[in-house]
Amino acid sequence: MSAYVVFTRESTEDSAELDTYMNTVAPTFEGHPIKFLALYGKLDKLEGTGPEGIVILEFPSMADAQAWYNSPSYQAVAAHRHKGATYRVTIVEGQSP
Repeated sequence: MSAYVVFTRESTEDSAELDTYMNTVAPTFEGHPIKFLALYGKLDKLEGTGPEGIVILEFPSMADAQAWYNSPSYQAVAAHRHKGATYRVTIVEGQSP
């Protein structure tokens, strides 16, 4: 069953660190079955105070999503994201058709 990693950027704290993250994250995707569904597209904030940006990644399963997120290559790059901005990150399982 598909799984989705949802990154919600709440606020930017250090744009240089966030730039480093953005410029180094792509190689962490190699060898992982990722489909990019949303990448900081236009937001229409319908209720409440919305986030600065959202990324949604699709994986074939929770195990695939966790394998990428927990991989040493991603975790090394994620350190820059942690310094650069406040995020909420969630993995959610999809529904079967």
